[in-house]
Amino acid sequence: MTSVEGDVQAMSLDDKTDTNLNDNVLVKKLVELGIDHQVYSHAACTTAEDLVSNVALPAKETHTKNLFFKDKKHGLFLVTIHPSSHVNTKELGKLLKLEGKTNLRFADAALLQECLQCQPGTVGPLAIVHDKDQKVTQVLDQKLLDYAKIHSHPLRNDASVVLTPSDLQSYLCQVGHEPLVVELGDAQPLSGKIPANRPPTTKKGGTTTNPAAAANAPKNKDKKTAKKGDTLLALQWKKDENFAMWYSDVIVLSEMISYYDISGCYILRPWSYKIWELMQVWFNAKIQALDVENAYFPLFVSQDRLEKEKDHVEGFAPEVAWVTKSGDGELAKPIAVRPTSETIMYPAFSDWIKSHRDLPLKLNQWSNVVRWEFKDPTPFLRSREFLWQEGHTAHVDYEDSQVMVMEALDLYKGVYQDLLAVPVIPGYKTEKEKFAGGHQTTTVEAYIPGSGRAIQGATSHNLGQNFGKMFDITFQDEKGESQTAWQTSWGLTTRTIGVMVMVHGDDTGLVLPPAVAPLQAVIVPIISKKLKVEDATPYCESILKDLVAAGIRAKLDDRVIYNPGWKYNHWEQKGVPVRIEVGPRDIENKQARVVVRYNGEKVDMTVDNLGQALHTKLDEIQNAMFAKAKETRDSHLVQVTEWKDFVPNLELNNLVLTPWCGGEHQDWEEWVKNKSREESLASRGEEGEDERCATSVAAKTLCIPFEQPELPEGTKCIASGLPATCWVLWGRSY
Repeated sequence: MTSVEGDVQAMSLDDKTDTNLNDNVLVKKLVELGIDHQVYSHAACTTAEDLVSNVALPAKETHTKNLFFKDKKHGLFLVTIHPSSHVNTKELGKLLKLEGKTNLRFADAALLQECLQCQPGTVGPLAIVHDKDQKVTQVLDQKLLDYAKIHSHPLRNDASVVLTPSDLQSYLCQVGHEPLVVELGDAQPLSGKIPANRPPTTKKGGTTTNPAAAANAPKNKDKKTAKKGDTLLALQWKKDENFAMWYSDVIVLSEMISYYDISGCYILRPWSYKIWELMQVWFNAKIQALDVENAYFPLFVSQDRLEKEKDHVEGFAPEVAWVTKSGDGELAKPIAVRPTSETIMYPAFSDWIKSHRDLPLKLNQWSNVVRWEFKDPTPFLRSREFLWQEGHTAHVDYEDSQVMVMEALDLYKGVYQDLLAVPVIPGYKTEKEKFAGGHQTTTVEAYIPGSGRAIQGATSHNLGQNFGKMFDITFQDEKGESQTAWQTSWGLTTRTIGVMVMVHGDDTGLVLPPAVAPLQAVIVPIISKKLKVEDATPYCESILKDLVAAGIRAKLDDRVIYNPGWKYNHWEQKGVPVRIEVGPRDIENKQARVVVRYNGEKVDMTVDNLGQALHTKLDEIQNAMFAKAKETRDSHLVQVTEWKDFVPNLELNNLVLTPWCGGEHQDWEEWVKNKSREESLASRGEEGEDERCATSVAAKTLCIPFEQPELPEGTKCIASGLPATCWVLWGRSY
């Protein structure tokens, strides 16, 4: 590794050059043409964001982003740009001087394979050599040519080829595709899209630490710079200016997350894991009161079991990770890593349940799950491995199972509202959005003001008898007749933590609700010439003892290597609800200054019974945070009865409640999704959106809320014009 600009560690090509790639067809072509190049392998990266995050480069080198467009009139275009550049298809048409009307859209994978012989995620400008029929026009971003070296994929996403700009242009000309060079503007990030990773930086001394902006990225106009005397330990992004990068900064600098060398996988540091543990303690007590017992089932599931329920496996098939080798040998049959546990648990249910006396069977497990996401992995919200609890129960009839479904959903509402101070809307999922293979799905839906998007908080499913029939979960009833059990499943994940961060965090860092804060109060002595450590410590320890006795999670920060100001910033960034400052006057007056994180309130309080007083204060903070979040959410919740008002309200970052002809009308649901995408893109002057992006401008149904406004007789569905039977909630969603 070589040091670049002091703080950023960048890749040394001497270390990375990979002779095993010499057989690559594009590498061979470079050799044939006598063009100087270097080639190296790295972790698989399917997007430019992945590359920037996981493969750090020196400041004068850059990765590329490659977009493959088609236009019925003007043909095909491979557009190779800097990762920070933005492509507006209408403006691109003008830059390319295309005559008449242009309609540039993303080409599909089949056309990409046909023309360039590569798959999505492996595209680079070198692939243009496969365009023998000269159907594709190569376009280069002028910004790339300002760098010393350009890195791009050679038909595979786990390797890159390095060329100088002049050598890249020489290659393109020699293979018959002289590039068109255009000047593009910088990207304006969509508020809901969050980068999967941030490239690593180094602490003083050279050890790798929190991700930060890539060394080769241009300065963002929203990004703060350190003034004299400041440090860059503070957040570099503002929540209302660049929500995506703000979120990434918050979870890294508050020591919740560390990045891992496999894209989409993250390390939960103690600060975030403690939050998860506090939720576990609360939830375990609640489910045990419902006679639910904890258990643990294996991580792996056989292919036969996973594929036994057709609709179920189809719902998860694209995300299933398979184990195919053991050491050097191939497994006789592939084994899946659990995407969920229905097919793992239910054969055991079949063995255990024989009589109505064995019911209800209520189990819960805390475990990890692997779903191999390929669309914009985002810490906590969308990752390839995540932690969750999953409850699975079996019952004698529908009525009993439905009681369990609603009890579980009510607990999820409690997690969000009572612990995380995040308001949610409970309701039923439509047929299109329900759990694959299930009878009915209920949900709690949250709202993220910073991005204007909804997010599914947690779900509770009535599985009906479908899985019981598949796995022969039968029992003898009181009459001695054989019956099939009714089942439920319900799950809550570490997504909860990300939702909490997004809803409450500010430009300083985390703002934690007291109920889940790893530390609810931190004591900071103000050491100076007037107050020595030996005088402050006994006073502060007495306060700490009182707080702990009152059941408050508290800490005395008695580190002498940091000054009080640094400690204030540190604990504010980590979101500790209350800071207790102790100076010489406080000791003299037998008091302490209490500073509230969420609103900055400062109040002097006597140290007599401070623990009890602070306990009350923490309850007030919890309630105030929920009230503030609910007020914000409610201000973005609107009712719309005519289509003309639907997309404009989406553009205002609103959740939209509309009359609907019923959750079974999947065709009209798809119509709304497509129509809202089309109108939103048109209003933005865009022709299409990247299918690899996890977030979309299209609306989707969130739920049919349990609490329904009055529906006047004769009200029509907003989409079909059929008589409306209910109100349905729509929004853009993660």
